[in-house]
Amino acid sequence: MKKYFLKIAILFSVLTLSCKEDDSNSIIVEEPTFLPLFSIETENEEPINSKEDYIKGTLTLENQVFEEIKIRGRGNSTWALPKKPYQIKLDDKEGILEMPNDKKWILLANYSDKTLLRNYFAFSLGYISNLEWTPESKFVDVEINDEYVGVYQLTQKVEESSNRVNIGDDGYLLEVDQLNRIDVDDVYFQASKSNYYFNIKEPKLDLDSEEYNFIVDYLNNFEATLFSDEEKSLEELSEFIDIDSFVDWYLINEIAKNNDAIFYSSVYMNLIPGEKLKMGPIWDFDIAFGNVNYNGNEKPEGFWIKNAAWYQRLFENDEFKQKVKNRFEYFYENKEALLDQLKKQAKHIELSRETNFETWEILGTYVWPNYVFFDTYEEELTYLEDWFLDRMNWLHNNL
Repeated sequence: MKKYFLKIAILFSVLTLSCKEDDSNSIIVEEPTFLPLFSIETENEEPINSKEDYIKGTLTLENQVFEEIKIRGRGNSTWALPKKPYQIKLDDKEGILEMPNDKKWILLANYSDKTLLRNYFAFSLGYISNLEWTPESKFVDVEINDEYVGVYQLTQKVEESSNRVNIGDDGYLLEVDQLNRIDVDDVYFQASKSNYYFNIKEPKLDLDSEEYNFIVDYLNNFEATLFSDEEKSLEELSEFIDIDSFVDWYLINEIAKNNDAIFYSSVYMNLIPGEKLKMGPIWDFDIAFGNVNYNGNEKPEGFWIKNAAWYQRLFENDEFKQKVKNRFEYFYENKEALLDQLKKQAKHIELSRETNFETWEILGTYVWPNYVFFDTYEEELTYLEDWFLDRMNWLHNNL
């Protein structure tokens, strides 16, 4: 039911200019106000220097006080940037800013994205899609040990949960990743045909266990069918995969020209035994939508995700190709509503992001991997809007 209202809110821009939250995961106000203050105090003011080890602390947020939290760093390339992303673990499952109860929460720094909105914008596409779940998020001002560290996007973590990736006790959450990014205690396997590395995020299992062999066999059997010398019908492929999720996940990432989504990293999929493999949730768009200076992904023209081995093969199937083409029109017809939502969110964070860029003086300077950089926030936002429209028009003419 909640997903239905999310779609309605974005598609028809049912947004009131008042200080109330709507179902599109944004707070729309007539005049911009400062964001909620997310104040963290670590035990003995210990610095947060590790992605592996939590340190203890407390969290204060408006009328909520969490006496016992744990916090650590997170991210791959983003952890190397000056404005650090974090993961927070509460002592018990609790809701934050009216988002559903859970223990683990992510603070996205969005340092390379000077609009601060690319992840939010991609999530907006997710909310109107057929994907089962897209993370909710809210923007907050963050201070750590009384030091202001900027505007962050407080986001639900991609994990198994009844309020998140709802796969139950026996379902699988998988991530395609690179071998050098997989931790030593992770359980993973390499697919037989594509050679992709699949990190089994959920459930916790042992190598060569019955559960491990089930998911390895399932993926390898799917790949054997997909890459068979004899072309398979969409009906035959749909015995293994949920076609609608494969279509929508593809389109969102292709629209964004999401650099890592070519089955490099942060590519999630899930499977409940007895059901079909589904793509999603979507994740990691801070260097998407033209905010990257390599692989040609700064250009709104050209295909990218279509070059991933699975999708390259799927696009050889005329039925799949037509489904993608037809479904794209749905997103194309709603491009203005999506942009309207983006502009309203930019207005909502206006005062806080001004303070953010006083703290992080990066407007007008290069930050990895910016393709372009501008002196003002307004120019950064206009570039994103124009790039998105150019991309949508190119795909409209070429899919």
